[in-house]
Amino acid sequence: MEISPREAEVLELVGARLSNAEIAARLVISVRTVESHVSSLLRKLEVPDRRALAQRAPEPSGAGPSQPAPVLPAPLTSFIGRARERAQLTETIKAHRQVTAIGPGGVGKTRLALAVAAEMADEFPDGVWFVDLAPVTDPNMIASAVADAVGLGEQPGRDMTESVVAALTDRHALLVLDNCEQVRDGVALLLERLLANCPRLTVLATSRARLMVPFERVYPVPPLSLAVDGESDAVALFRERAAAVGWPLDPPLFDQIAAICERLDGMALAIELAAARYPTLGLDGITAALSHPLRMLTGGSRADDRHRSVRAALDWSYALLEPADRALLRQMAVFAAPFTARAAAKIAGAEEGVAADGLARLAEQSLLVVTASPGGTTYRALETIRQYGIERLTEADELVEVRSRHLHWCLAQAAALAVADPAAVRQDWRARFDLVADDLRAALAWAAQEPEQRTDACRLAQHLAELTFTRNLIGESQQRYEQAAALADDPAATASMLRHAAAVAGCRMRGDDMYRLQRATAEAARRAGDTADAARDLATIATNAYRFLGKFARKLPPQETAALITQARKLADQDTAAQAAVALAEAGRALDDAVGAAQGQPDNCVPETIARAERAVELTHRTGDPLAESAALDVLTGALSWAGDTFAAAATARRRITLLSSAPNTPAATHELIEALGEAAEASLGTGDLPGARRWARQLADHPLLAEVGHRAMSWLLVADALAGNVDQVLTGSVRFLDAWRRAGSPAASALGPAAAAVAMIHNLRDDHDAQREWRTFLDQLGTPPDHTYGYGAVFDAMLLLHHGQAPQALERMAPEPSEVWKWVTWIWLHWYVALRAEATVLAGSPDARGRLADARTITSGNPVASAIVERAEALLDRDRQRLLATTDAFDAAGCRYQSARTLVLAGGEHAAAGQAALADLGLAPQAVR
Repeated sequence: MEISPREAEVLELVGARLSNAEIAARLVISVRTVESHVSSLLRKLEVPDRRALAQRAPEPSGAGPSQPAPVLPAPLTSFIGRARERAQLTETIKAHRQVTAIGPGGVGKTRLALAVAAEMADEFPDGVWFVDLAPVTDPNMIASAVADAVGLGEQPGRDMTESVVAALTDRHALLVLDNCEQVRDGVALLLERLLANCPRLTVLATSRARLMVPFERVYPVPPLSLAVDGESDAVALFRERAAAVGWPLDPPLFDQIAAICERLDGMALAIELAAARYPTLGLDGITAALSHPLRMLTGGSRADDRHRSVRAALDWSYALLEPADRALLRQMAVFAAPFTARAAAKIAGAEEGVAADGLARLAEQSLLVVTASPGGTTYRALETIRQYGIERLTEADELVEVRSRHLHWCLAQAAALAVADPAAVRQDWRARFDLVADDLRAALAWAAQEPEQRTDACRLAQHLAELTFTRNLIGESQQRYEQAAALADDPAATASMLRHAAAVAGCRMRGDDMYRLQRATAEAARRAGDTADAARDLATIATNAYRFLGKFARKLPPQETAALITQARKLADQDTAAQAAVALAEAGRALDDAVGAAQGQPDNCVPETIARAERAVELTHRTGDPLAESAALDVLTGALSWAGDTFAAAATARRRITLLSSAPNTPAATHELIEALGEAAEASLGTGDLPGARRWARQLADHPLLAEVGHRAMSWLLVADALAGNVDQVLTGSVRFLDAWRRAGSPAASALGPAAAAVAMIHNLRDDHDAQREWRTFLDQLGTPPDHTYGYGAVFDAMLLLHHGQAPQALERMAPEPSEVWKWVTWIWLHWYVALRAEATVLAGSPDARGRLADARTITSGNPVASAIVERAEALLDRDRQRLLATTDAFDAAGCRYQSARTLVLAGGEHAAAGQAALADLGLAPQAVR
């Protein structure tokens, strides 16, 4: 089959070992589109998995093995000279895993690092990335900046540092960290983690001082050469920059240029600024200006030798400006990111046209970098110039005033970015947020340290928390909510912010954080005198200890849960919402106790719990709070499932989805919805509603909050597709699943077991035993809990054995009666277990087949897939081919193509060939014929 041009591009990038997310970013298409192309390539090239697909990828013509292009910013001007320094730094990087290029601001550290990184790209097959830390003022945001550069998003359940380490663990790559000095301690901590856990990673940092980390090799970046024999690098740079502004220099002037460069100590930034002045001052004017008294700053450590030259050049350039332009340059220093003329006008307190004229004059003097794009023109001060402007603001006693205007501008930007529906966020919103995000963070960092700005700092922290949550930067969102809580003067506001922080922690799979924050919330509510809210918070802790057990590293002891409920009951008094929360906590605890203590049939241990949960649903419904009612429905769903009432449990799970469709767009609502979608998908699988299961699972897989955790997002969709026989979708989805799992650090999460077992089964059905062994190994890493042995493990193993004509072995695999293993089959797997066990009984020729079929028909009644399996088994027992063939319609209507094809094979005769052909169309190996 012919491969399309777009598929060829995807294939080459698969061969370059890029993830689907990285391929999507490179080709500017969606991840879903990449998944579709990968699936098509697997089919067209007849290979079993992504690993084999990568081996079929062509090598780039004449270039050796394919590898990612270096992710480096494009220089605005050409790189001049530095041949010796490039060679030295290159050799140092080859010999050492972590190199820090140090030197004063303006010496050319960044340009040298970029040049060397570009030249060494072929040495690092897994990528070269550049991270500009200049806008980063908070050490906690360093890992986020690295993640952005690498193309790694937020991963619930892991903080950003862990995600970065996991993503780079086995990469042979070069990471360039630029402008480390203002967050040196934070960089040092991150580098220690990276160097210890990523053995093939090399780091090149630039800084004004050593980072003082293990393995560090320091390379002092010297000024540009001033050699007299031949043209020096400094002179070459001056000439090139002068020519760039339309004033080429003749050779007779080289000595005069060399003298200027020597006066500037060979500092690259100073030379560039001087060359930019050549058209208006000429060489004589530049020489005279360098003698100006403002050339030097005096006093204290500011005048140490490392900074004299750059500061001298900036002082001189600043002195040549008109007063209004000096003021504008100072004011623009508060921007941490590129800004527009409109933004500049707000900070300067001027009309936009006046500000635009001033910005143009500053750009002409090389004091601002201008970037024109279809979206508009932006300006940016180089970091050294920006820092110089901050110093000048301080000297002019204007810093607080200008910072305050910048803070108010940031508050306005944040308010304008607020969205009513995060689900409707478009790409243009993300671009708008990204454009101002660093400024919001910088303004908050300043305001949080100023007592008189505390109120505005609290507002901005809350805005930033909401915006970063919408942007799916949920680690930062939690941090900002906690920061807002710390800045709030009102205990009630503190409690509100902490509740949001706890909800975000839940989205991140951080149960212990959620517990800590809910404890703090209850205490803040008590300080505010709101005992009812405190009761709700304490009861919620107890409820979550049951509902979200898998998110906790430390399980709450039963006595602690009991104490929380007792406290909550005392504080609830007559408040309806608090009483409902206590009732819900009691129902959750009762269910946990009942399931843990039960030894026999489920209906002997949870009827009282069902009554408790129904009472909690009734009470929460009265409060009008959809999130509280959803939590109560969750507990009721659990009680019904343990009681074996599969259809009632599924209906209750669907009620949660309907209820949450009208819930407010908050972190708590998002947390609840994600959990509800997963539960609805599971419940639909249990009732044989495969289309419904795929619908809920697809929504979960497409949820933006789970974009970077495909192993969580895709889990139930893989199970649904495997049971339905949607082989192409399983193969495509398993690529995202496994890639995301590895990027997350390969967590041993038993909740992923059903998905892994489902994929392993599909590979076995395809006779791809190498791939099956790989997934079986993966499954072993996740552990083998009882639900693997008796629940999904038994179901998938039985499907395989029956496909291969090994009915006696299938019957042996499912030897336990459902009542013996009810805990592990009651929820999703009971109907599948009972139906497949009945079929194995018939095909194995067991004498009690008739009785088992009767029991199975009763249990599976209402489940379209399980009932059809039982009906087919009884038709086989009765040798009723017409009745057997009629089940194909039932399977087709239920969306189960695999069982439909099996039916034709089981019918034998002329139908068997059609059935085998249908299996082949699905991508599966022939079924053994009876």
